[in-house]
Amino acid sequence: MQDIRAERGVPSLVWRAGQDRRLAMIRKWGRTHNASILVDGCGMGQYVVHLLEDSPRVVAFDIEYQRAAKAHQQASMVHVAAAEALSYSANAFDLILSHEVLEHVRDDQAALAEMVRVLKPGGRAVIFCPNRWYPFETHGHYWRGKYHFGNTPLINYLPDRWRNKLAPHVRVYTWHGLRHMIEELPVRIVHHTRIYGAYDNIIARFGALGRILRAVLYLFERTPLRVFGLSHLVVIEKMG
Repeated sequence: MQDIRAERGVPSLVWRAGQDRRLAMIRKWGRTHNASILVDGCGMGQYVVHLLEDSPRVVAFDIEYQRAAKAHQQASMVHVAAAEALSYSANAFDLILSHEVLEHVRDDQAALAEMVRVLKPGGRAVIFCPNRWYPFETHGHYWRGKYHFGNTPLINYLPDRWRNKLAPHVRVYTWHGLRHMIEELPVRIVHHTRIYGAYDNIIARFGALGRILRAVLYLFERTPLRVFGLSHLVVIEKMG
């Protein structure tokens, strides 16, 4: 039986600097003030709670009942749903947040199409998803039929036929591949970059050395070395 950690991913259950940084990006690009917001794949609902500070009109869903139930304890409008088949009306939301979800769904193109369908014209989707050129696969890997949780170096640099045997449970994306999927939809790309992680665990362990590492990697985001960042940040806007 496939490990549930492999199937869904295991997000941090503690709100730390990395989540704060991403929330600032969401607010900058998502125009969250008093917006109607859908959180796609909300997990335990951490981003839902913080987005409720910006707007009372936040709706969320997750495919896993246990997570949706946990999020429901913090926000009333949480549903169980699959990203590829949403029950929400077309043109319903000003903003959709998809935070490290696209790589886990069964059909990522269908999930993107559903995001666009339920966005209002002029509405935006803020999407974070894994970058293929990050040197580590952060979702673990399979070896000889057994799942190994944790960061594994260089798997994503292998040809697809080998990479997908080691990590069949999760996708990673090049910008070329993401752009190809997006260009099939009635949207424009507002912003794209790659970002590094916050490395809170490394900082907790190594203190000042960890903070120096993080500062250097954040500087990389302003250079061509951002191509090796942890995640893509893509902002798309639905055309009228």
